Parts: sequence; C-alpha cells; structure tokens
Amino acid sequence: MKSGFIGVIGRANAGKSTLVNVLVGEKVAIVSPKPQTTRHSIMGVLNKDEYQLVFVDTPGIYKSANYLTDMMMKATDDTAKDVDFILYVHDGHGGISENDLQLMKRYSSGHIPMAIAYTKIDIMPKEAIADDVKKLYEASIDCDVFPVSARKYQNIKKLEAYLAEKMPDGDRVISEDIVSDKSEKFMIAEIMREKILLKFDEEIPHGIAIVVNAFERKDNGTYDINLDIICEKANHKAILIGKQGRAIKEVSSFAREGMEKFLGAKVFLTTYVRVEEDWRNRPGLIKDVFIN
Repeated sequence: MKSGFIGVIGRANAGKSTLVNVLVGEKVAIVSPKPQTTRHSIMGVLNKDEYQLVFVDTPGIYKSANYLTDMMMKATDDTAKDVDFILYVHDGHGGISENDLQLMKRYSSGHIPMAIAYTKIDIMPKEAIADDVKKLYEASIDCDVFPVSARKYQNIKKLEAYLAEKMPDGDRVISEDIVSDKSEKFMIAEIMREKILLKFDEEIPHGIAIVVNAFERKDNGTYDINLDIICEKANHKAILIGKQGRAIKEVSSFAREGMEKFLGAKVFLTTYVRVEEDWRNRPGLIKDVFIN
C-alpha cells in the first residue's frame, strides 16, 4: 500500500482547513472566513484499504507581527521540511499576485515534491482558471495544478487519487483508528474559538485564546466543561460579554451545540472572560494556552 505525510500550506483564508476536513471526511480543524483561524499544525488522517494520507494542516502564511505569528510561521516552515509531499493551497478566487508566485516558488524549490490545489472555483469565472494556470507556467512554477471546490466537492476525488499515487510505498504511518492527532480537549477549545471567530468582527477574534480549566466526562456520559476566554483589552472583554451578558450567552450556546455534535453527548458548559494584556507577545502565556 501507499502511505505518507502531506503538508497543507498556503496563505491565510486560502481554504486549507476546509479542504482537509473534506478530504478526511471528519472535522479535524476549525473553519472561519477570518485570518488566524488555524494557529497550530493539525494532523488529519484519511484511511483507505489501498492507502493512508496523513494531512498536516498548517497555520496560514503571515508577516511577522508578534511572537504568536512568528510561532505560527515556524510551524508552517518546519512542516514543509518534514513531509513526503506539499499541497500548496491557493485561493483561486483571489487571483495570483507576484507575491503569490514568489511564495509558490519558495515552497516548490526544495527537495519535497509539490502540487497546487487551486480552490474556490465554484465562485469564480471558469476562464480565469486557464489564465492563472498560464501565469504559473510562465513563472516557471513546474508542478501539477488541481482546480477544486471543497464546498461543492468538485475534483476532490481526483485530487485524493493523485495524492495517494504520490505517496511512498509502505505500511500505515498512523494507527488506522486515529483520525487526528489532537485531543478532545484541544478540539473543544478550538470549537469555542471558532464560534467567537464567526460571531465577532475584526480585531477581537485575533486577540482571543481559550484555556480549558476542566474537561470531565460524568458516569452518565455527559460532559462538564469549564473554560476561560482570554482577551487583550478591557473593552474587548465588555464586547465579548455584551449587554447583560447576552453576547457571551449566545456564543456559549452556539459553541455548546458544536461541542455536543463533536462529542456525541450532552455538554454542560461554563465560560469566563479574562483580560491578559499583550498575551500574543508573551511566550510563557502562549505556551500555557497552546500546549495541550
């Protein structure tokens, strides 16, 4: 059989996590239309009789802004050096800039083979696809390009078969019963963060983190979950809580539904909001927040 690791790399909001979730067939990474949705490298595993594809979904490619973004870029670059294949995900709907071309050249110039998943073709004119493929060819980016739509499931099976063929021969590299390398506790924190990303605008979601204080499964199968929402400013805390606590109640209810769907059980959720100024530049606090 064929089995190997595939690094999923690309700009923020290119559709990496959505594509991985669709390929794996399970929710292994949170999704939102905002930058910094994925902050960790998250592994998703697709098991078939003939092959095993282990996708490593990386944070988006960012300019250095703080210790957090530096840590995220290191995770992406480390992944690009330690996989069998790179799947560079590009938002086709956004066109191809000179900066995009430089990034593609950067990741295709090493010893790791690469292909490009050209995403979101369901929301763009078809003639633009051919123009962009020509632009890649003229820029001497010599790798296969797969126009896909994760939302509409267009060309997903074709991409899967292609990636399977590119994997080295060998036994499964991950146990067959594993879908992701992340714990339930980690995913609970990510679901909470996802719902905040979807509900609140602009800067607030970028400056929040989730700390799970208690994650306990009761004898009757229900879960007691207690977590802190960390934000950077007092006015962000006020917005997150909302008038008479309405905002935090609404987003907590939204998150609890997602947690119950993920865990397959009833969840009793308690949430608190606390301020930690400039936490994104505090390595010690980032370690406490993100190492699960």
